[in-house]
Amino acid sequence: MTSSVRHVTIDSLDAFSLGTFWSQVLDLPLHEDDRPGDETALIEGAGLLFITVPDRKTGKNRVHLDLQPQDRSRDEEVTRVVALGATLVADRRNPDGTGWVVLADPEGNEFCVERSAAERSH
Repeated sequence: MTSSVRHVTIDSLDAFSLGTFWSQVLDLPLHEDDRPGDETALIEGAGLLFITVPDRKTGKNRVHLDLQPQDRSRDEEVTRVVALGATLVADRRNPDGTGWVVLADPEGNEFCVERSAAERSH
């Protein structure tokens, strides 16, 4: 038998708040039982589990998420996610339209926004 990944677990200072941010980014709901103040929050549709821990993030992520917009461009998605509370870490976009943008969620966890499939086919 082999193993499968059940969740990607993300440490956070406030599992519900960070889970809510990612729920909005991914347009997927938190688990129906999750409430403010809970020690965990789960986005089942994405397999993301947020756990409240006492430690702040102190270094670079060893694992990060790469987002690919489904119904908008990379640049439109960057604008939308920044409006939700993300911050720009590094702009790796190239003049020819290739590249990606590195953002951080409200607790400083880095993630990337890549080009959409439609942008890749041009």
